[in-house]
Amino acid sequence: MLVGAAADHSPRTATFAAYDAVTGAALAPRFEEAGPQDAARACALAAAAFESCNELAPVRRAQFLQRIGLEILELGDALIERAMAETGLPRGRLEGERQRTVGQLEFFASIVREGAWIDATIDPEQPQRLPARRPDLRRRHISIGPVAVFGASNFPLAFSVAGADTAAALAAGCPVVVKGHPAHAGTGELVARAVRGAVAACGLPVGTFSYLPGTTAELGAALVADPNIRAVGFTGSRAGGLALARVAAARAEPIPVFAEMSSINPVILLPGAARRRGAQLGQDYIASVTLGAGQFCTSPGVVLVLEHSQTDAFEQAATAALHDSAAQPMLTGAIQTAYRRGVDQLLSHPGVECLARGRPGAGAQPGQAALLAVTAERFMSEAALRQEVFGPASLLVRARDLQQIGCVIDLLEGQLTTTILFEPEDEPSVAALLPHLQRKAGRIIGNGWPTGVEVCHAMVHGGPYPATTDARYTSVGALALQRFLRPICYQNLPDSLLPAALRSDNPLQLPRRIDGVLHAS
Repeated sequence: MLVGAAADHSPRTATFAAYDAVTGAALAPRFEEAGPQDAARACALAAAAFESCNELAPVRRAQFLQRIGLEILELGDALIERAMAETGLPRGRLEGERQRTVGQLEFFASIVREGAWIDATIDPEQPQRLPARRPDLRRRHISIGPVAVFGASNFPLAFSVAGADTAAALAAGCPVVVKGHPAHAGTGELVARAVRGAVAACGLPVGTFSYLPGTTAELGAALVADPNIRAVGFTGSRAGGLALARVAAARAEPIPVFAEMSSINPVILLPGAARRRGAQLGQDYIASVTLGAGQFCTSPGVVLVLEHSQTDAFEQAATAALHDSAAQPMLTGAIQTAYRRGVDQLLSHPGVECLARGRPGAGAQPGQAALLAVTAERFMSEAALRQEVFGPASLLVRARDLQQIGCVIDLLEGQLTTTILFEPEDEPSVAALLPHLQRKAGRIIGNGWPTGVEVCHAMVHGGPYPATTDARYTSVGALALQRFLRPICYQNLPDSLLPAALRSDNPLQLPRRIDGVLHAS
C-alpha cells in the first residue's frame, strides 16, 4: 500500500511480495507496486509542503521528530516480528536498532532546538566606513528542498524509512519522499504509517512525507529525475549509488546524491599488539567479520599483518574462530548469491588461499563465513582483490614490513574506516601510518573494531570515494544535517521582512554571530 502523499484511489494491478529470509516463503500481504506517476504525485506535494517545512519553528520541528519516535515505539512487537521475518535478524538486534532509530530522532530534535545549525550571522551596516560603506548583511541556512531517500537493505529501521537520512532531512526542514526497500516492505509500511501519524498529529502539510514501495529501477530513477527533488540520500551498493548519481547528473538542473556505498575497512595489526594479545584479537576479529552475517558497511574486509612469527597466535585464533562460526541468514537471496560469487572470485586468483570456512548452515540463504589470505605483493598487483565482498568474508594480507603496509594503504580506494591495533611500543609506527590513513578514510579507529557507528556530534560516517560520493559529509551524526541545507544572505532588508532567525530582537533566542562575535542567544 502506498502511504502519504503518494496514495490515491487509482486502481493498481502490479503487486509484489516480501519473503521470509530463513525459509524463502512469500509473506502476506502483497504490496502495491508504485510507479513513476506515483513518484511524480509525491514529489509535487513535497514541493507544495516545502515553504511550510522550511519555516517551521525549531521547537515545532523538534516536537515532530520526537513524535515520529513515539509513533514507532507504539507499533510494539508487530514491528519487530515483521522485521525478523523479512530480514532473518534476531530480536535483540532489531530491538536495539529500533532504539537507535528513535534515539536518532531525539538526537536531531535536540540539535534543532539548540539552533546552531541555522548559523545565524549578522554583519550590521557600517555607513561611515571608508572608502565605501558596508551594507547590512544577514545570513542563515535554509532547507535545500524536497529530498528523496532510499531505504537500505541491511538496516530495516536505522537506515531506512525513518532512519538516518530521513531524520536528518526532516530536521533540516526538507519534505521527504522515501523509496522503500522491497526486501522489508512490510516493515517499511509500518514505519511509514508511524511517520504519517506524526505528520497528522503535528498538523503538518500532507506532502511532508511520502512512502513509495516498489521493486523497479524505473521507480527510483523517476524519483531522482523529478524536478521537484533537490537532493538524494542513499545507502547501498556502489552500482546502485552510481546509477542514481548518473540520473541526478543528467537532469536539466543536476542535484547532489549523498550516497554511502563501498568500503573494505582495512585493519592493521602491529607487532606489539600481535605479541601481547594476538589470540584474543584473532577471536575479536572474526566476531566483527561475522557480526550480522557480515552485512555491515563497516565490516572489516581486510586485515594487514606483518610476516613474522608474532602473528601466528592471531592467525591461528582467527582461523579456529571462523571455522567454528555458524552460518547466519543473509538478507536476501540476491545478496547471498552476490556474496558467494564474490568469495569464489577471490579464490580464483593465484596466490589466494582459504584459511577456513565456517559451518555451511541451512535455510534459504545462509551466509557461510570465509577467511582467506594473500601476500601484500599479490594484493597490490590485483585490483579485484581490493573490492568489497558484502558478507562474512575477510582477506588476511601478509606484508613484509611497515613501509609495505603504507604502500598497500596508499593503493586502496576511499574507505569509511581504517583501524590500527597497537600497544604503546607501536606508537611510532602508528604515527608513521596516520598520514596514509587520513587520506583514505572518514574515521580512524584505535584498538577497536569498525562495526558499530555511534550517533553523536563527533561521528563521521563517510569517506573519500567510493565510500561516499561526497567526502565532505557524513550520513551519521550532527553534521549529517548539513547535507540538506544551503546558505542564503539578506542585504539591506528591514526587520519586518527578515526571517525570525535574523531579526534584531532575536525572537527565536538563537545563538548568533554578530559583527564577528558569537553570542549565545
